[in-house]
Amino acid sequence: MRHGLGHRKLNRTAEHRKALFQNMLNSLIKYEQITTTLPKAKELKPLIDKVITIGKKNNLSNKKRLFSKLQDKSSVVKVFDVLSSRYLKRQGGYSRVLKAGFRYGDDAPMAIIELVDRNVEAKKIDKPKKIETEKKEETQVAATK
Repeated sequence: MRHGLGHRKLNRTAEHRKALFQNMLNSLIKYEQITTTLPKAKELKPLIDKVITIGKKNNLSNKKRLFSKLQDKSSVVKVFDVLSSRYLKRQGGYSRVLKAGFRYGDDAPMAIIELVDRNVEAKKIDKPKKIETEKKEETQVAATK
């Protein structure tokens, strides 16, 4: 019988698994799309859906509950301000898992997990703008000549 076999262990201890999913939840909230292995993505989907559902009811106890789960103030603020208003009319299914081929090194199945109706610009949050750096380099080269 398969009693008590509810979740994948992913060859990690309970503490490591908890930290892994906490980091992945924060990344998914921040960037709204991440690439990971298929089993991790399938385990992350119910977690992000529960986080957004908690965020839809805006009260202090839910904020404390989410902060204890995410341990990141900016993620909690984004869930309550941006994501809860975006998914106000939706009754569930806030994320999707798309298969993305196999990883080159070990042939592990890869997947993209993303929020439905995501903001495409959220992916570029931490990336420096190339145009500004190229202009600075051109002016430095022109100044040295």
